[in-house]
Amino acid sequence: MNKIPYIRIGTTYFKIVKRPAINGRFIESLAKWDVNTIIRDHGRKYLEKIDCFDGSICYPDHINYKKKIFGFYNTYSPLLHKPQKGEIKNTLAFFKHIFGKQYKLGLDYFKLLYEKPDQILPVLCLVSKERSTGKSSFLKYLKEVFGLNMSYLDTHSLNSNFNLDWGNKLLLGMDEAFFQKEEITEKIKYLATSNKNKIEAKGKERIEVDFFGKFVMCSNKEDSFIKIDADSTRFWVIKVPKIEHEDVSFLEKLTTEIPHFLNFILNREFASERKTRMWFTAKQLETPALKKLMNNNRNRVEKELVILMISVMDRHELNELQFVPLDLVNALSRTRIKTDQTQIRRLLKKEWKLTNQKNTLSYRKFLILTDGEIILTESLGRYFTITRKYISDNFDESMTD
Repeated sequence: MNKIPYIRIGTTYFKIVKRPAINGRFIESLAKWDVNTIIRDHGRKYLEKIDCFDGSICYPDHINYKKKIFGFYNTYSPLLHKPQKGEIKNTLAFFKHIFGKQYKLGLDYFKLLYEKPDQILPVLCLVSKERSTGKSSFLKYLKEVFGLNMSYLDTHSLNSNFNLDWGNKLLLGMDEAFFQKEEITEKIKYLATSNKNKIEAKGKERIEVDFFGKFVMCSNKEDSFIKIDADSTRFWVIKVPKIEHEDVSFLEKLTTEIPHFLNFILNREFASERKTRMWFTAKQLETPALKKLMNNNRNRVEKELVILMISVMDRHELNELQFVPLDLVNALSRTRIKTDQTQIRRLLKKEWKLTNQKNTLSYRKFLILTDGEIILTESLGRYFTITRKYISDNFDESMTD
């Protein structure tokens, strides 16, 4: 490309302008420019010097970035920072604070953003009821690194039909996230694993484009900011601890280290290998914060069942419990919870993924007497079996204590 500050995309002319920002930098953007104005300012022959493109595409690449790709103008923005050697002690300390025991996975996540921007990644959720944890600072830091390729969203933006401002961004940051409408949650779930999206602007036709956006959310509603299923694999939920000694200039220190951190990331090997379409496995992303969020979304029947089963096992010092759906219906009726065998069977098979015996066999049935005493008695049925380990693995302590 030449130094002429104009381009033509299709049949429309644009001027490449540098808009000043309050941080002292200049942000490059395209402004539609009238061809007659260009002729009036520079003469008609000047048009021959202007670079022409067949159209525009958004092609993410941070390492071998090109503005012109097979005759098309690349709307993806180059990064302001270039890798170079240097000290990164503040950045490493920050990543250790945010990701905790999953620190190496956190570095892998950033390396994937930088080196493989088209890789599908889980929805990263940083949560904490406390203030001054660094959640919002992490969003600001990502914005400093990836610049115009990151956009801040709110529920209104996600709910709107017009998404030209964020439909082709690498990162979609959401601060103080809280989703009351289920359709917005479903939209996030869909986009998290989709490689296509439809972009629409006011007065323009909807077009399908490649989608490579990754959601990064922060919320102080640890157990209720979004409703996710017990078997969901799209979310990485991390509870971020409070910063003991707050440094008001810490973000500036992190920004200074960005070129050095990019160099470190380029030369660092992945700690994990790609195992799923979202790179990480569900086991790798499992956290107490994720389990807490999932369990809070379970209905009352499910919560009462867990409490009931733990009570029976504790009372008789059992490591596993056997039952048929009717046993659970009868027991729950004593807590004034109305349910039926169909709902219980669906819960056991579809949600908990348990299987019952194929034939009628003898098992130890539990009964709750009128005085609250729990006894075991011999019975026959195609019973289910649940273990104490299954409960501890799938339900958090708030439901099992």
